[in-house]
Amino acid sequence: MSRRSTGRVVVVIGASSGIGRATAVALAAQGDTLVLASRSAEALADVERECRDAAPRPRRRDRSGPPAVSVVPTDVSLRPSVERLFDVTLARHGRIDAIVHAPAVVAYGHFEDVPAEVFDQVITTNLLGAANVARLALPLFKASGAGHLVLVGSLLGKIATPFMSSYVTSKWGLHGLARTLQAEVRWVKGVDVSLVFPGGVDTPIYSQAASYARREGRPPIPVDPPEAMARAIAKVLDRPRRETSVGLANGLYTAGFRLLPGVFDVLVTPLMSRAGMSMTRSPEDHTGNVFAPVPRGEDTYGKWGRHWMRGVVAVGAGAVAVGAIAAAGALTADGERTPKPDRPPRTRAARSAGSAGSVDSVRSARIGAWTPCRPRDAAPSSSARGSVGSRARSRCSGAGGLSRSSSVRPT
Repeated sequence: MSRRSTGRVVVVIGASSGIGRATAVALAAQGDTLVLASRSAEALADVERECRDAAPRPRRRDRSGPPAVSVVPTDVSLRPSVERLFDVTLARHGRIDAIVHAPAVVAYGHFEDVPAEVFDQVITTNLLGAANVARLALPLFKASGAGHLVLVGSLLGKIATPFMSSYVTSKWGLHGLARTLQAEVRWVKGVDVSLVFPGGVDTPIYSQAASYARREGRPPIPVDPPEAMARAIAKVLDRPRRETSVGLANGLYTAGFRLLPGVFDVLVTPLMSRAGMSMTRSPEDHTGNVFAPVPRGEDTYGKWGRHWMRGVVAVGAGAVAVGAIAAAGALTADGERTPKPDRPPRTRAARSAGSAGSVDSVRSARIGAWTPCRPRDAAPSSSARGSVGSRARSRCSGAGGLSRSSSVRPT
């Protein structure tokens, strides 16, 4: 969707935390008019201030003022709440150019340990909430002749891991919904549906998740900052794409899941237990923010940063140490390299003699075998008299010359 000269009107749903919050600030910095939606009105007030601070200052002669930023508390799992979001936005701005849908909740634990109502609410928020938004957005976009719906998916919409059954189910459903909507609007001019899915991102979603595993979750490595997703979403809004992956290891994880499913299933449980769950213990089972927001935990960032690089650095340092030890093993006790047995040290005289010998051997190989001749002033022997001896003497070149053997032809 091309940018309008007066700026776009963009609705960012899930703007109170993580990816949605970073995206809202990034779009505000570009000058877009924003409507921020989330369950937490308290957290949205903080995001509104951040967006106003990030918005470009108007020029002196520009009487339009800074881009507008407004807040509409919304629960996407409730259809009337979504309808109110659309009504308020249209009443304030008259149109909606784009919608970024980013809300999500998580529950950790074995499938049978997660209560049915928690499982169902994760599905309702992550999947049915997106359906509620799309059900209102697409008719509006078709009627106006333009519009862009961006759905935020997940790497777990491409692969499956244990201990996150409700989240994985919801994200696989979201990816399927996005793919279906893309097929249905393919021939509708001006209307786009995009899917942007990350790998591990440093957001508070892991610490706010429901937990029935007695441990707190954490993002898989490598961990990207939420700004990486915000940049990708902003880019997709300017140049629509059907699907965008954000995360260096996403392709590797997906290839392993699809091409080696048996190996993947053997490795994924121990890896998830060590790399997908933190060592922070939960004293008891809890619902996290699945049913209601937790404003004190809402923020752009989680607590993970790039801690995953410590392991990479450790592995790299170990590899360097092993290489250094191997190199040291090739040295002698006095610090000099051990001479190779097939190439012993040689003196200058030996090298000269060797060079001369090598020249003679090459010459012999090129022109055949040679025999020494007598000096010209030496008397021929009785066996060398006659025409044969004369021809032999004529082929000699100086004293001690060489004569070509009659039995060997030159090559």
